Amino acid sequence: MVKAFEAHELIHDWNQVKAPSAPSRIELNDETLRDGLQSPSITDPPLEKKLEALHYMAQLGISNANIGMPCTSPMIKETTLQLAKAIACEKLPIRPNCAARTVVSDVQAIVEISQAAGIAIEASTFIGSSPIRWLAEGWDLDRMLRSTEEAVTFAVKHNLPVMYVTEDTTRAQPEVLKKLYGVAIRSGAYRLCIADTVGHVTPHGVRNVIQFFKQEIVADKRGLKIDWHGHNDRGLAVANSLAALEAGADCVHGTILGIGERVGNTSLDQLLVNVKLFGWMDQDLSVLPRYCQLVHKFCSAPLPFNYPIMGRDAFRTSTGVHASAIVKAKEKGDEYLANRVYSGVPADLFGRHQEIEIGPMSGQSNIIHWLQARGIDPNPQLVDRLLHQAKNSTKVLSEQEILQIIQQGG
Repeated sequence: MVKAFEAHELIHDWNQVKAPSAPSRIELNDETLRDGLQSPSITDPPLEKKLEALHYMAQLGISNANIGMPCTSPMIKETTLQLAKAIACEKLPIRPNCAARTVVSDVQAIVEISQAAGIAIEASTFIGSSPIRWLAEGWDLDRMLRSTEEAVTFAVKHNLPVMYVTEDTTRAQPEVLKKLYGVAIRSGAYRLCIADTVGHVTPHGVRNVIQFFKQEIVADKRGLKIDWHGHNDRGLAVANSLAALEAGADCVHGTILGIGERVGNTSLDQLLVNVKLFGWMDQDLSVLPRYCQLVHKFCSAPLPFNYPIMGRDAFRTSTGVHASAIVKAKEKGDEYLANRVYSGVPADLFGRHQEIEIGPMSGQSNIIHWLQARGIDPNPQLVDRLLHQAKNSTKVLSEQEILQIIQQGG
């Protein structure tokens, strides 16, 4: 029996050769309800669905959540307040944060929500930092340092924990970063966020910038935390976030299905899957598909058929060789083997299962398994008839088409 083998005897994992040490603790910041909604193609979901999202976050072990930018509009401010109240009243294990420019009036809106909800809300105060941004905005460094000091000082004075964010950190000059974050730290910020705002950096660059922060900005200052906030313009957001954790970031940000400006943010669902597979977290992620479906449906978030893990075809095959191996594994009564023999991601860990379809590349194994799974006798004549239809088709046969063929044959 296959189960007589140890897992390491079935799969040689090159990922574990000289693997980096596991982070002592991983924090995840879910930005779906704020940063994710900035996409011009996304629909702002109703409050009840945002509340449902908070419960999924809690179930998935997501510790932090951006619940809005209340200075944006009265409607967003009210929604943000209701989310904060829900976290407080239901004692959800989530630390809320709200976005704000380094402008006192922006921070004041967070103060009001925090006091009304009776819960501490982290002020995520941000300002652009790269020379290209300065040029576009007409800023000078002295002005940026003043606004940083004023906003952070005001937040701390009103008992708000502060995460200081520089937009476009990954294209900013080191000396400027030292000055901006230095002022923020002296003013009371306890969390420093590095933002790859336009998805510019590569994993190598991620390691460089985090090393710079640890050596030149954090240095021997205790109690400071480093966050990583990435975008996916070069298709590297998940890889960059994993590199950030390996390099020593305390928290990484993301959105469900990677929604966000332009091509989006780090896909939080993909990040959760990889952190789980690395063995860096023990959380049960079986409800993850439901959270993704909620965002897909109520935010109008695209979910391509080939999207990793959550896409329609992630664990679906109609190819004869692949299906045959999966069927043989199932016949051995070994779901561990069936979920891994042709999959780098075990479907059962993430609320999914292997699906075998019938199409032009199928063999008899596909058809027999399909019929048996539905309690239909796979007699040779029926199998041959279905195989003939499949081989002469240009696509996978739908369930309705297959049942129609069966009925036509009596």
